[in-house]
Amino acid sequence: MQFSSSLSRRAFLFGTAAIFAAPFMASRLLAQNVDEESADQAEWVQSYDAATSKTLDRSTTPLLSPETLNATQAAVETFRQVIARGGWPLMPRVPLKLGMQDPAVIELRKRLIASGDLDASAGLSNIFDSFVETGVRRFQELHGLRPTGLITGQTLTALNIPADVRLKQLEVNLVRLRSYSASPGRRYVAANIPGAIVETVEDNVVQTRHAAGVGKIDRQSPIMTTKVIDINFNPFWTVPASIIKKDLIPKMQANPGYLAENKIRIFTNEGQEITSEKINWKSDEATRYQFRQDPGGEFNSLGFVRINIANPYGVYMHDTPAKGIFGDDYRFVSSGCMRVQNVRDYVEWLLKDTPGWAREQIDEAIQSGQRVDARLAKPVPVFWVYITAWATPDGLVQFRDDIYNKDGLGGVPLVTAVQADQ
Repeated sequence: MQFSSSLSRRAFLFGTAAIFAAPFMASRLLAQNVDEESADQAEWVQSYDAATSKTLDRSTTPLLSPETLNATQAAVETFRQVIARGGWPLMPRVPLKLGMQDPAVIELRKRLIASGDLDASAGLSNIFDSFVETGVRRFQELHGLRPTGLITGQTLTALNIPADVRLKQLEVNLVRLRSYSASPGRRYVAANIPGAIVETVEDNVVQTRHAAGVGKIDRQSPIMTTKVIDINFNPFWTVPASIIKKDLIPKMQANPGYLAENKIRIFTNEGQEITSEKINWKSDEATRYQFRQDPGGEFNSLGFVRINIANPYGVYMHDTPAKGIFGDDYRFVSSGCMRVQNVRDYVEWLLKDTPGWAREQIDEAIQSGQRVDARLAKPVPVFWVYITAWATPDGLVQFRDDIYNKDGLGGVPLVTAVQADQ
């Protein structure tokens, strides 16, 4: 959204995340509760992801930069002006779309005009015309929602977050951004957990952006500063002990052929492979063994690539066969690790300064089907951050859901609920 000239032409967006934890997809591998969920989707390029939509020009200004910090400070002042003007009205919970004629459209126009997403010259007609639809799309995209132009559950929830709450959210995140005000370096990665976005930065310019799948509310991705050390192509996946107990045992109780179907093998601590029939699946006996999934990007939970980052939490970044998640508004789906969209582009950027690892060599390593490791010539700094509100010099102010409830603004409804629009 962009403010009118009387409000410094600044834009802002509303976004918060889901109160409902609903299932996402029928995954063949350790289902919805595992960090490495799989599905029958193996497309490399996803063009429908809300996070990389082209409705608005994407800023090349890094999230962790003095420019973003200054723009966010300016947004705080702008929001104070909006509040002084009375904020914006509440929207009635009425579904609306292009072509409809309804009194609620008048309230929608007032709401979009107040936030600068619709020019006041559009008037207060009760018809949902193309101008209103464009304003709605802008509003949605700035909230990290798919720009459908439809007024349904998620968008209504975002529209009804009061301006004073958004101001407090900006103020909280201004403090966070200041903590990163020192230069992160010439080349680094910033992964914003609430935004479920990974951006690569070089010479203070964003080079690539990738939608991400991050930790669930009860299996959170950690806030940390680390480095990418090396990359594994066609990796095995060793099932974590917590997932064996929470997910794998119930799967085997429901379907004794589950491990074989998903090419997961069982090993003793001495490295001897055993069959599933030797385990009592009605007990916790399975937790005494190691479970390892064969390499294979079409079914392996890590996809074709695992990116190793030094940390005490046992998490990492990786590909996934379940690429459909990157088209969802709600991408809080993992057990703490981070899944990266268009991972080949991401890996190519990471290995840019490592001899012998051009795109051609990356593709060859993946196509070989064999485990191949690439160690970075120089580790790349990585920042996993928690920023729910920020602004950029192009006049846009963005908001995302406080999915882990770290803003301290309790009671703010989460927007990107899985079934909010159903």
